[in-house]
Amino acid sequence: MDSIRGDENVPIREARRRPRPKLAIVALLVLLLLVNLAGSLYQLPLNRVVERRFCREYYSEHDPSVIDSDGNIDEKLCKKVDAVQQRLAWVMGTMETLWIVGDFVMTIPLGFVTEKYGRRVGLWLNIVPRLFMLAWTVVVGYFEESLPLKAIVAGPSLSILGGDCVFNSIVYALAASLTDDSVVRATYFSWTNAVTYVVTFVGPGLAGATMTVNLLLPFWIGICLLLLAIPTISLLEDTAHKPPTSDDEQRQPLISSPTLKAQTSRTSILTPVIERIRTLHSIIRTHPRNLLLLLISFFLTSLASSDTKLLAQYISKRYHWEFASAGYLLSAKAIVNFTLLTFVIPGILRSRSSLTRSLSDRDNIRYARICLVVSVLGALAIAFAVTVWLLFPSLLLYALGSALPVFTLGLLKSPSVSPKDDDQPANSTEPETHIFSIVMMVKTLGSLVGAPLMATLWVRGIATGALGVPYMVSAALYVTAIIVFAGMRVR
Repeated sequence: MDSIRGDENVPIREARRRPRPKLAIVALLVLLLLVNLAGSLYQLPLNRVVERRFCREYYSEHDPSVIDSDGNIDEKLCKKVDAVQQRLAWVMGTMETLWIVGDFVMTIPLGFVTEKYGRRVGLWLNIVPRLFMLAWTVVVGYFEESLPLKAIVAGPSLSILGGDCVFNSIVYALAASLTDDSVVRATYFSWTNAVTYVVTFVGPGLAGATMTVNLLLPFWIGICLLLLAIPTISLLEDTAHKPPTSDDEQRQPLISSPTLKAQTSRTSILTPVIERIRTLHSIIRTHPRNLLLLLISFFLTSLASSDTKLLAQYISKRYHWEFASAGYLLSAKAIVNFTLLTFVIPGILRSRSSLTRSLSDRDNIRYARICLVVSVLGALAIAFAVTVWLLFPSLLLYALGSALPVFTLGLLKSPSVSPKDDDQPANSTEPETHIFSIVMMVKTLGSLVGAPLMATLWVRGIATGALGVPYMVSAALYVTAIIVFAGMRVR
């Protein structure tokens, strides 16, 4: 009788340990908002901090009369000097590349740390380099006379503790683990993307408004947001890493797994890293060809979307706008992204779920292709927008393609991409986490190639007068992604 009671209590204990999806997704979205908003507040004023120093150096040598008694220069005068804008592009491209390199190289080792100590530890580590980057910019900006501008490049150096790749892989893995329903999962992905675009709506406008008050104020606000993110992480429940109960210990599997090895091994860090690489390779090898094509499309679209990092510089240089004004324009663009991902896409998904139980693979691919076509048209429109009045609708058109990740990420757990049960590796546990890690690594690799590529194209465009070249290249990359999608075969 006792054993029967014990068996009856197991589902109750399991139910208590299962996280409530609504509370879990809310905490996850709040964390995403805080971290991304802090990052958004960093980008725009950083451009101005660097540009102001270069501009002051240039006019100190060529025309000191334009410098006032406080050492300030009319920002519009800085837009007219190609040498200043080219140096700005190189510094921003270098910093972006350094941030991505550290993040990419340490993704697998940090994945092992996350498996051993839990996803929350991985997220806490991820906050450290972000705090340092903001704080270091404040230090360099405040001590202008003491520290050379080159010192600001050291800001992204701590990305070895985790950057966007590690953060996004953990966030998407947590979101995917909250439900087994494909429509609900796609809705969660839509919400996470909507939060990202809320940030692109609020962030540039807030940065533009605060930097007009004080250039370093956006960085201080970002630091406060990251400090708030630390207790928010404590609210997350990691279903893949829970302290075992006595009953759990009795039901402990006898077969080893990468997670168990990560939590119990005392060997050097190199051994689990090699095992992780083998596990990722095994997952790719055992999955259908569609996964490889999907990963190629992730790389291409990530590479193409690297042009968005240039938008503030592009608007500022081409139309001689101040960075604060460019921030307001970027905020207006993001309204379309937010509306699309918060209301339009979830509405489409709900309407589809009322007709069928889940979103089919054909639907995901069809909607993804539509987003890619819109992205091609939007990138070309931005490249050929000779006035701001043509640029604004071009930005709105480009924003319509922002729903692409909702459908591409939704394909990752589909029957056309997931392997058959008998093809699963024997030591594969938590394949969701591994797959999302692979996806984020591929996307980070695309950004890693894209950051220096777009910076080089932009500098070349300034020199030749063809300022729209980066967006023409982006359009070509989106076309290539459409061709890759054409090779996918769904059931």
